[in-house]
Amino acid sequence: MRIRIHFRWIAPALVAAVLFLVASNHSAAEVVDRIVAIVNGHVILQSDWDEGLSYEALLTNRSLADFSDDDRRAVLDRLIDQELLHQQMKSADFPHATDADVAARLDEARKLYPDATSPEAWQKILAQFHITEKDLDLHLRQEIDLMRQVDARLRPAVQIDSKSIEAYYRQQFVPQLQQSGSREVPLADVSARIRELLTEKKVNELLVSWLQTLHSEGNIKAPGNSASAVEGSQSQ
Repeated sequence: MRIRIHFRWIAPALVAAVLFLVASNHSAAEVVDRIVAIVNGHVILQSDWDEGLSYEALLTNRSLADFSDDDRRAVLDRLIDQELLHQQMKSADFPHATDADVAARLDEARKLYPDATSPEAWQKILAQFHITEKDLDLHLRQEIDLMRQVDARLRPAVQIDSKSIEAYYRQQFVPQLQQSGSREVPLADVSARIRELLTEKKVNELLVSWLQTLHSEGNIKAPGNSASAVEGSQSQ
């Protein structure tokens, strides 16, 4: 999940007004920031979707022109998922991202761009995606926080026993070592690593199940998944 959480609450009575705002002189129509999804009363706007696409492109070193319609819909789907999680976890107790955490994630992003050897070159790349350094910092901070919220909520429910670790070691870890030509490693030396791997896998499974429940129980309207809305995101 690499998309900035950037939503605004708009009372239902104001939705129509937002959709039909025009220029004050009424002489020419303005391009209106359209609503592309409503998640339990919370609005996601076209600008949020456009920002999400920009961050996805920057953090994967892709051109927006390379995004298919399915890619664009997937970004909107992730925005919806993030809003559902955000609504559930406002009171969650977890360690928030530090400046060092954000700096490390930023370093990973910059490594995707070998030409970003100076602050000026990096700023130029950000400008190509219409992203400011301040907004990128905020996006990465929110991304880290959301991941930690999920982890704090789901990890305590995961229990990995020794039999599961041994089974993974015999059935997957050792065969992978043999296939790569590496020497066999004792189970005791990799037990902790396997436990963490199985824990992460289980957390991901629980997250998928939880999101399915939130979708089924929530009130989600996503006209943004229509073909016309995808075309709107492409024109930005």
